[in-house]
Amino acid sequence: MAKFEMDTEFVRKLAEILEENDLGEIELADGDRRIRIARPAVTYAAAPMAVPAGATPVAAAPSTAPPAANDLAKHAGAVKSPMVGTAYLAPEPGKPNFVSIGDKVTAGQTVLIIEAMKTFNPIKAPKAGTVMQILIENAQPVEFGEALMIVE
Repeated sequence: MAKFEMDTEFVRKLAEILEENDLGEIELADGDRRIRIARPAVTYAAAPMAVPAGATPVAAAPSTAPPAANDLAKHAGAVKSPMVGTAYLAPEPGKPNFVSIGDKVTAGQTVLIIEAMKTFNPIKAPKAGTVMQILIENAQPVEFGEALMIVE
């Protein structure tokens, strides 16, 4: 059986097509070789809220939440996901994280890994600087182009 070579640039281009056309998945087949790229489905459900009889609902306070992930993806120091997969902050369970907030990093230093199609892909710092924010949790699913951390 011949070894299946993965062209990561081709996979990235497929992920870009998926994002640009707002598709849920793309699947291609060439003989017995097959590749499927899918975006995780995100569903939001509002839980019903019970208000006791006679109680007056209180207006929600304005949000002081951090900027939305889409806004952070435009940040000059954003480390973005080059693929759909599961992000890991450490090289393996029980080991220390690659980086923490406040750590100095060099351009090209591995800051996390993303598992996609049973392959662990190192994600490198695009520039030297300090890790200002880590925007994901360990073992979190991520999407193509999603901001993962901020390096300034």
